[in-house]
Amino acid sequence: MLQIRDILWGFLYIACAAAIQVQVTPTHREISVGESKFFLCEVVGDAKDIDWFAPNGEKILPNNPNVQVNRNDETTSTLTIYHADVDDAGIYKCVARSGDKEAQATVQVKIFQKITFKNVPSPQEFNEGDDADIICDVVGSPVPFILWKHKGVRIQSNKDVRYNVMDNGHLLIRGIKKTDEGAYNCEARVMETGEINFKMINVVVNVLPTIRARQSEVNATADMGVSILLACDADGFPEPAVTWAYNNVILESGDKYSLNDDGSELVIKDVIKVDEGDYTCIARNKAGEMSQEVSLNVFVQAKITYMNNQTATEFDDEVTLTCEASGDPTPSISWSFQNRMFSEGEQASWTRPDQYESHDRNIVVRSHARVSSLLLKNVDFTYAGQYLCTASNSIGQDNQPVYLEVRYAPKILGVVAVYTWEGNPANISCEVEAHPGASVTWFRDGLQVPSVNTTNVKIYSKQSNSYLEVSPESQSDFGSYNCTATNAMGTESKEFLLIQAEVPSSPEIQQVEPFSSSAVVEFDEPDSFGGVPIIKYLVEWRLDGHGWTGKEYDATEDLTRITIVGLTPDTIYEVKMSAVNGKGESESSAAVKFKTGPIPSSEAPPLIVTTSMALKGEPSAPKLEAMVQNQGNALKVNWIKQDDGGSPIKHYLVRYKAKHVSDWKPEIRMPHSSEYVVLGGLDWNTEYEVRVVAVNQKGKSEPGILSFRTATEPTTMPGASGSGLSTGAIVGILIVVFFALLVAVDVTCYFLNKCGLLMCIAVNFCGKAGPGAKSKDMEEGKANFTKDESKEPIVEVRTEEEPTQNQEGVGPAEPNETTPLTEPEKKTKDDVKTEANNTAVEVKTVPNEAPQTNGNESKA
Repeated sequence: MLQIRDILWGFLYIACAAAIQVQVTPTHREISVGESKFFLCEVVGDAKDIDWFAPNGEKILPNNPNVQVNRNDETTSTLTIYHADVDDAGIYKCVARSGDKEAQATVQVKIFQKITFKNVPSPQEFNEGDDADIICDVVGSPVPFILWKHKGVRIQSNKDVRYNVMDNGHLLIRGIKKTDEGAYNCEARVMETGEINFKMINVVVNVLPTIRARQSEVNATADMGVSILLACDADGFPEPAVTWAYNNVILESGDKYSLNDDGSELVIKDVIKVDEGDYTCIARNKAGEMSQEVSLNVFVQAKITYMNNQTATEFDDEVTLTCEASGDPTPSISWSFQNRMFSEGEQASWTRPDQYESHDRNIVVRSHARVSSLLLKNVDFTYAGQYLCTASNSIGQDNQPVYLEVRYAPKILGVVAVYTWEGNPANISCEVEAHPGASVTWFRDGLQVPSVNTTNVKIYSKQSNSYLEVSPESQSDFGSYNCTATNAMGTESKEFLLIQAEVPSSPEIQQVEPFSSSAVVEFDEPDSFGGVPIIKYLVEWRLDGHGWTGKEYDATEDLTRITIVGLTPDTIYEVKMSAVNGKGESESSAAVKFKTGPIPSSEAPPLIVTTSMALKGEPSAPKLEAMVQNQGNALKVNWIKQDDGGSPIKHYLVRYKAKHVSDWKPEIRMPHSSEYVVLGGLDWNTEYEVRVVAVNQKGKSEPGILSFRTATEPTTMPGASGSGLSTGAIVGILIVVFFALLVAVDVTCYFLNKCGLLMCIAVNFCGKAGPGAKSKDMEEGKANFTKDESKEPIVEVRTEEEPTQNQEGVGPAEPNETTPLTEPEKKTKDDVKTEANNTAVEVKTVPNEAPQTNGNESKA
């Protein structure tokens, strides 16, 4: 059976025998990118040429590597597309020619491409505030549709104008913020095929650094060997790197600079003036860099850099001293000479270093910038010496001495008149001031001394002074002596007088202030000292009609009061005075009478008392007496005020100690009105020493001293009746009570129940059935038993306490130095002797017959 195709071709051939027909198989084709396909062009008729044309209309040549054309035979040609690409898509045309006849056919080639992400970098970094273009380049055929998501939510431009999906598929974020940072989903879709694909893009937002200096201005002091810290703090993302620059040069750690790990702290070592300036702290990261300047101010302590010493001659018109200094801030310069200070604009003059006179402009200070000059006019020899130049600023100060040497002729000083007496050597002092140094010569009546014939004149020299020692032998040695000093600048002479000294005139007694055992004599100094100082005063006093008693007192400056002591109270005396110098004693002053006051009465004689004489103007030692207190280890010390030395008593000082130790107890201060002190808590049977000192405005008296011994420690503890028990006695009593309780139980059993140890003894040995009568001895407080040496004795222990006896019903009197510490107890002839306040223990032998007790004896 003929094929339908052959039939159709037959009809076509018959119908078109004279025409050329072309057919491409297949008529269209869909190819995926990378696939290879071919197409067959068949020609009906006699065709000389069969050619293929690309979609752009160009003829496809045989040498094209990707798209090849092959002539199979006279009627067919093949188009082969190798590794198809998107660019290969389009309408291909097959053209057949035969003479002037031409026929053609086309085939449409569609090339499909899967979604492909060509340029999708991640992460993508942007600076905060910039417009961020997030790249997502996608290719596909058909062209895919791009949408963006952030944090799972689709980004829509119509809801946030900051976002925009551009035509090329990129996402534009205007003014991106740090909060926009994160993961973005770039999703591509092909609607025709339903294909979908996506990429996650990490967006990083870098933040430009911020920088802050801890101190915008730092002060330092130069040349002190100190280091200074400059610091700044930087923030940003990513964390910025910090560097420092000075004069546009980056600083690195080394001998001069030191940086910490993150570079935020710069240490400048050994700061000097040239380190001053602006230091730049620079913070850099991917977002950029920021800088902050820190100013370093370097101050320099004032320092004197130049000064000049000068030499001048007395009476020169002027001389200038110069001083220069450096420092920052600029230092001020001042001058000083001994105790006087000069600064700019100040003027003064002097004839001696510490004495300033009129404003005659002899001293002028001028300063300019860092230089100061001290101008001295009308040069005097007193200008010579060390001047101090002081430069100071707010950082510190420096001073250096400047010396002015003044050459001048000798100046002779010293006391003109010297007093002495025959046989007493005297020194005549010739004090010479001169520069250069001067030689000194002594003359007497035009002749140089000492001479060969004089032995009582000697010369001594010490530094610039010359001393002429004269030992007068007669009146002729007194008179005028000449001192002559000579140096290169000139000669100076001065006369000195050696004068015969006289005894002083007598002092004058102004008043006498009497006390009970002393008196204060107030007097005026002699009108004439006789040329030599008063050495001492002689004070003499006596009872009316008796001989004089005298005492010498060393003369001191401003001595106008002398206290005489050891006087008898309520007695009339007279006193006189004389003054003594090296020459001799003056005449006595007129005698002045006075009467001492009565002594205060005392209540009782003291135990052991010693007192000392008061010094002049100071109070006399108080008299002491003591009374032992009832406790036995406490003492009441009374004192009686004596002479107060002419001024009121301010207070009393009490000290005491045991004599066998060296340390005193803390001092006790008592008011002036007090008359006693109680010393408690003393050691038993110990000897103590007490000292009491009276104090007035002039000073302290000699101490009043008292010695005493405390009582022996009692062996019993104090009770209501006045007796006491020792610790041993208490233990003994407890033991006796214990045994007494045992005996009491046995006795109770004997009397009540007719049983017990006593019952057994009574029945078996004595035949007794009960207790007997009381005996006479028991009524007197003692137990008598009929002795039976064949029986075992029963021991009874009894404690006796003796009450303290009062005299005639009166309580115990306070003891004094004649009273014993304890009183003897009254005893009966039957009592056993005991020590006072002690416990007596008595042991008795009890026969087998039960004892009878009187009503005064307590039962166990």
